[in-house]
Amino acid sequence: MVDDLRYGFEQAREMLDAFLSEQSNIENIAEAGRIMVESLRAGGKIISCGNGGSMCDAMHFAEELTGRFRDDRDPIAAISISDASHLTCTANDYGFERIFSRYIRAIGNRGDILMAISTSGNSANIIEAAHEARNREMLVISLTGRDGGRLAGLSDVEIRAPKSEYSDRVQELHIKIIHSLILYIEKNL
Repeated sequence: MVDDLRYGFEQAREMLDAFLSEQSNIENIAEAGRIMVESLRAGGKIISCGNGGSMCDAMHFAEELTGRFRDDRDPIAAISISDASHLTCTANDYGFERIFSRYIRAIGNRGDILMAISTSGNSANIIEAAHEARNREMLVISLTGRDGGRLAGLSDVEIRAPKSEYSDRVQELHIKIIHSLILYIEKNL
């Protein structure tokens, strides 16, 4: 069992090393951060969404911005689509595929940012959210894995984790990317 635990950390290190070996990954984080700061300065907001663990990451991203990450500062306009009553009402009335897009249709405005998180890049409700964001003239930043899926083609900036056998490795890298984006926003806003 100890060897299995160690192997998990070794896999995480290998994924991080693979991500860092591509300079474009860091450039994409910086570009996403720049776009987010530009939107926030113009009075926009960041709306984040994901399923399962990715929803938890979307929530974490928003709460660190509205609350506090490292330094005391004014709250930053961010919200995750995670209200249980909205999710269940919308899933019941319109289908699970529309749980995020309906919310974006309700509060998304031109110049806002959608941060869409999907380890596969193919979650139907995330794809619908990206389409709705495009309809509302929002920009789409995505955190993906594998080959980026359909979400890659709908994104203004895609930040893709290297291919992994397991989605938890992708999610581990996504949380590091999220923390990097928050830090970028705090330092540049």
